[in-house]
Amino acid sequence: MSRPTLVVLAILALAFAGLTGLAVRNGILMQQPPESGGDIGGPFQLVDQAGKPADERRLKGKWSAVFFGFTYCPDACPTTLFALGQAEKLVNDKAFQTVFISVDPERDTPKQLALYLSNPAFPHASTGLTGAPDKIAAVAKAYAAYYAKAGTGPDYTVDHATQTYLMSPKGRFVCVIRYGASPQEMAAHIKAAMKQGANAKSC
Repeated sequence: MSRPTLVVLAILALAFAGLTGLAVRNGILMQQPPESGGDIGGPFQLVDQAGKPADERRLKGKWSAVFFGFTYCPDACPTTLFALGQAEKLVNDKAFQTVFISVDPERDTPKQLALYLSNPAFPHASTGLTGAPDKIAAVAKAYAAYYAKAGTGPDYTVDHATQTYLMSPKGRFVCVIRYGASPQEMAAHIKAAMKQGANAKSC
């Protein structure tokens, strides 16, 4: 293989690596992309927006849209929560809830979560969860959800995955709802899973 060809291939490889890293930070890719019914989720020990202990039992008995984010997020989080708020109306079923797990435990206290989720445009049936950094790391790992603090000082941000996980009333992973999905698309996924029942493996 000629030297110019090798140089071109090397440049393309570096470009692909850079784009992949950016995609992960933006939630387009996950560290370990799950398949429907895959080994995603599991036990956790966090605190809700009322300051009460919360574990994986919060997902039992309801269809749950689980999203990882933070209250100071400028775009992905409010956009997704707004879409879920609209999807909630379209689904119109009390057996559906949104679970927002903070990846910024340093700033996202229960009080801050409660204030943030009180936005009338966000889902009414929602639970905010936060906790000690090691507990947040553990639940993010269980869901293969990437996040990393970016910057220093009070105005730091957090890079994080932006997919939404649909979990069944048994607390089992059903599917990923892509970032940027419209409320109609979200509702269609949720309704399709509901139609299959609590043992749904796809949506």
